[in-house]
Amino acid sequence: MNNDHDIFEAIDRTAPIDLLAALVQSPSHPGVADQETGVAEALAGFLEQGGLRPELVEVAPGRPNLMCTLEGGTPGPHLVLCGHTDTVPLNQGDPGHGFSGAVRDGRLFGRGAVDMKGAVAAMAAALVGLRRTGALAAGRVTLAAVIDEEIESLGAEHLINSGFTADGAIVGEPTLNRICIGHKGLEWLEIVFTGKAAHGGTPTAGINAIDAAASFVQRVRTVLLPEFAARTDVLLGPPTLNFGTVRGGDQPSTVAASCVLTADRRSLPGETYESMRAELESVLAAVEAEMPGLRTELRRLPGGMATLEHLALKTAPSEAVVEAVAAARRRVCGLAGELGAFPAWTDGALLSAFAGIPTLILGPGDLAVAHSPEESVEIAQVIEAARIYALTATEFCGRAT
Repeated sequence: MNNDHDIFEAIDRTAPIDLLAALVQSPSHPGVADQETGVAEALAGFLEQGGLRPELVEVAPGRPNLMCTLEGGTPGPHLVLCGHTDTVPLNQGDPGHGFSGAVRDGRLFGRGAVDMKGAVAAMAAALVGLRRTGALAAGRVTLAAVIDEEIESLGAEHLINSGFTADGAIVGEPTLNRICIGHKGLEWLEIVFTGKAAHGGTPTAGINAIDAAASFVQRVRTVLLPEFAARTDVLLGPPTLNFGTVRGGDQPSTVAASCVLTADRRSLPGETYESMRAELESVLAAVEAEMPGLRTELRRLPGGMATLEHLALKTAPSEAVVEAVAAARRRVCGLAGELGAFPAWTDGALLSAFAGIPTLILGPGDLAVAHSPEESVEIAQVIEAARIYALTATEFCGRAT
C-alpha cells in the first residue's frame, strides 16, 4: 500500500483550495435559480479530471445530489463521506466577504467556506488522491454531496429513500477536525394562544392571549427546565427549549385575542416529537385551566423538516468508523483527540436513524463563524481534513467485514 506521504502529496496536487474557491464563488442559497447545480457541476468537473465518474441525481427540479464512488481492489466495508452543497444567504446589512473565495493570511473567505464547502472540497480531494495513488486496497468510498440541509434535508432524505446503505459515515460539518460522535435532535415548534378581544379599559371582559403565553413561558421555566436538567446526557448535555419569536395583539387599547410563540426544542436520544409534544401539552393544559375560554394549539413550524424526524445522534465510541477516524487522526495530527458532541443538528442523524449507518461528524472550520459576515476557513484545516478522510478510508475499508 502507498505510504501516507504519497497520499498527502496526491491530495495536494489536486489543488483542493482552488476547488473550494470555485465552490464558494457559486452561490447556492435559497432564491438562487437551480440552487445547488453550479456547485454540483464544479464538483463533477473536478472529480472527472481526477479519473472518477460522478453522477448527478436530480432531487428537485434543477437541484441534484452528486454521488461518486471509488472502488477498492477487493470487497470490503463501504464508507460514505457526506456533505451538503447549499448554504444560507448572505447576512442582511452586512454581506461580509460575499462569495469572494479570496485567500488571505492562510484563510479562504466567503459564504459557505465553513458551512460546509470546505469539507466538501476536502472530501472530493481525498477521493481523487486515493484514486491517483491506488491506496484504497479494499472496500469502497462514496462521496454524497447532498442538497437542502439548511432547510428540509431533501437531499439526505432522497438518498435514504433510494435505499442507499453503507457501513460507516462521516458528515463534514465544521468541528475544527475534531471527532464528534453525537448531537441533539431538533424540532421547530409553533404554539398558538387564542383568547378573546375586549376593550383595554375593561380587560376582564376579554381573555388576554399574551398573558397566556407569558404564563406558559413561566411554567416552562419553573416546571420543565428543572426536569430537563435532571435528565442530562453525559455526552450531549440536557434537552433545551428556546423561544425565538413572539407575535401577538393588535394595539395597546385592545385585549390581545391571539399570540403565537415559536420555539427551538433540542432533544436527547429516546425523545421523539410525540414525547416532546405530550410534555408541552401538559403545560398548556395547566394554562388553559387557569384561564377558562382560552384555546391553545401546538404544531410543528412549517419548513423545519421534510418527512423524516430530526432525531438526536449518538454513536458508540466502539463503532468501527469511530476507531478508523481516530486512527487516521493519529496518523495525520499526532493524536486522536477526545470524542465530543456537535452543538448543531446535522444530516448525520438521518443517516444513522433511518439508514442504519454508524455516523460521526468531522470537518474543517469553526462553527462560530458559520452563517456570519466573518465566514472563512483555515486552508491548513481543509488540507488536514482531506488527509484524515483519505486515511480513514484506508483504515476503515481495509477491515474485514
